[in-house]
Amino acid sequence: MLNMLPLILEVAAIVIIIVLSLILCLFYNFIAKRPISRFLSAFLILALTVVYGAGNYYIFKTNEMFASVTNLTDQMTNTISVVTLNGSGYDSLESLNNMTLGTITSQDSEGTQKALDDISSKITVETVDYTTFNDLYYALYTDQVQGIILNETFRGIVFEMDPDANNMTSVVNQTVYYTKRETKTDTVKDSVNVATKPFTILISGNDSYGGLTSNSRSDSNMLVTVNPSTHTVLMTSIPRDYYETIQCGDTDTGLACPQDERDKLTHSGLYGIDTTEKTIEEFLDITINYHVRVNFSSLTNLVDALGGIDVFVEEGLAVEQFNADWSLQGVTEGWNHLDGKRALAFARERYAYTDGDAQRVKNQQIVIQAMISKIASPEMITRFGDFMDALSGAFETNMSSDEILSLVRYEFTFFPDWQFESYALVGSTSSAYSPTLGDYADVMLANLDSVQVAHDKIQAVLDGESSTSVSDTIDENNIEVIEDSQNQVVQDPGYVTDPYAGYDYSQDYSTDYYTEDPNQYYTDGVNGDVYTEDGTYSEDIYYDEQYAY
Repeated sequence: MLNMLPLILEVAAIVIIIVLSLILCLFYNFIAKRPISRFLSAFLILALTVVYGAGNYYIFKTNEMFASVTNLTDQMTNTISVVTLNGSGYDSLESLNNMTLGTITSQDSEGTQKALDDISSKITVETVDYTTFNDLYYALYTDQVQGIILNETFRGIVFEMDPDANNMTSVVNQTVYYTKRETKTDTVKDSVNVATKPFTILISGNDSYGGLTSNSRSDSNMLVTVNPSTHTVLMTSIPRDYYETIQCGDTDTGLACPQDERDKLTHSGLYGIDTTEKTIEEFLDITINYHVRVNFSSLTNLVDALGGIDVFVEEGLAVEQFNADWSLQGVTEGWNHLDGKRALAFARERYAYTDGDAQRVKNQQIVIQAMISKIASPEMITRFGDFMDALSGAFETNMSSDEILSLVRYEFTFFPDWQFESYALVGSTSSAYSPTLGDYADVMLANLDSVQVAHDKIQAVLDGESSTSVSDTIDENNIEVIEDSQNQVVQDPGYVTDPYAGYDYSQDYSTDYYTEDPNQYYTDGVNGDVYTEDGTYSEDIYYDEQYAY
């Protein structure tokens, strides 16, 4: 039914079932004459019937799971909320009649208009538009507006901006509308024979709970490169705050995707996983063959269905209390048994570590490997049904069920000893302009040496080599100033520096500040007297100790 077993195992299984059934049938009907022997044979027949029933149940659940995860929904859900401040007295939509609502149309003009159209039949409101989420919420907190209109896609951004925002506010109305998206898995642009050819999968974890029918930030991004010939699996983790040029996908999210503008990688998920995929392909110069999309609920449910997982915490990496959820017990040095909620908190933790996001991506790799170990354990037999149920709603992928099953057949045919390898990209924390926020944000500037190493390691696995053949040492003494194709200045030690850092938008950066006379200086209005190398102002970016223009 599933076409999961290789032919030799399928024939063997059929023969065993037929022979065993015949033996029991013959024994019961022709050999067993005494009551005890007949009772024993009847018991064995009953036991075999139960086993057959369990086998059919496993087949049914597995088939149901494959149908679920590869059947991409044909539409995405968009939820627009009217949010008010707790204790303000505006605890219902009707209480906002003739009041003022704050909006942020630069980020979501379509959703904002649909929400206004929805509530206009019930109440009358005025609107004030803002450019940043900080300004929007400040207006709400200071009673400049009595409510705000918020696309729930941005809820994660708001939480990161102000962790207390969700507790201080309430939703008094929601407008839901749907946008179309491609549903066919056979439109994958770089499909391969996954049982014989190497391939790369993007696993993108969204910072949302519940179903997968809405977009949200890509809180974690991991590339899994598999070479079935060499039995090598390379996991490459990318920091969520990597500051990269966004390449918009084909998904219609209703949001204004910042094509060719630099933004945090996590924001790419707001515009669809194909935007995340294209963006990563561009800056790593690789091909991603497939993607898998999960969210917070996915991990929690899967780990609980497995009966928890065991992770090893190295010395100095104990966490007394998880920042994601203070009610949960942290982890100690050594082995820790984690349920779903603690596994999620462990995978999300970054504030407790000195190297923050870098350690978080390592924790995510630890969790995935622990889950794989648990799946391969004998305990999985008794938990199979629960795990299939959890898996059905845990993720979606554009890999077809036939391709997934071909990997399973490959496993059952060769039982390969998979070699797991890992690499995590690194960078330097900074502050830079985010077009999604319309404001400055904490970002991670990519270490270009690390990006090159990641590319080379992925290519090595694709070429049939181990990723360990590529040195992962980063030259911390590299102080050479380099300009890349986007005029982004690279400074010690190989980090991309925001070319607009220190730019004062209140100043008039007109030609009055720049001079054609190579012997004269110009004043920038921010950093005192600064001059270009040849005394002229051009499109080139020149770097001084503090600012890049």
